[in-house]
Amino acid sequence: MRSVTYSLSTSLDGFIVDPSGGIDWSTPDDDVFRLAMDEVRGVGVHLMGRRLYETMLYWETAAEDPGLDGLDREWVELWNPLPKVVFSSTLTEVRGNARLATGGVVEEVERLRAEPGEGDIAIGGAELAAAVAEAGLIDEYRVRVYPVLVGGGRPYFAQHGRRVRLDLLENRTIGPQVVYYRYRVVR
Repeated sequence: MRSVTYSLSTSLDGFIVDPSGGIDWSTPDDDVFRLAMDEVRGVGVHLMGRRLYETMLYWETAAEDPGLDGLDREWVELWNPLPKVVFSSTLTEVRGNARLATGGVVEEVERLRAEPGEGDIAIGGAELAAAVAEAGLIDEYRVRVYPVLVGGGRPYFAQHGRRVRLDLLENRTIGPQVVYYRYRVVR
């Protein structure tokens, strides 16, 4: 069965965006970017909400930029062919190798798990991850912790009122200051 992973950057106080919705504090350096590329190499399908989808649309046409550097070009080659499922109540169409979800995220994860396929089912976005976590379907959490306190915003971890035991699989410092943690859910 395919694993479900949730991977995002977070501030030290646990937020993926600051109170104004900004993410400028989490701009990845080359080392963090390489880590994200390594994670994507193991993904078979990426589920995301509208906000993340719209943020990532940049990459759909980035390859047309003659000044695109090596790391960005490598990312485009990994990201663009990756199948994506977008959850939105406002979008009517999506571009690239994406499709709009027709049902809820829990049903989509269960369907994808039942189908044969290679690679992880990656969840992008705290709201989607909260619903999947509440259903007990996340297998692995991957957290890149930035050394900043943003004082509020959207939390990485949803408050879904249940305890989840985790086993540490990996922890390391990426670049000069970002700490990466990988945890598996204990079942």
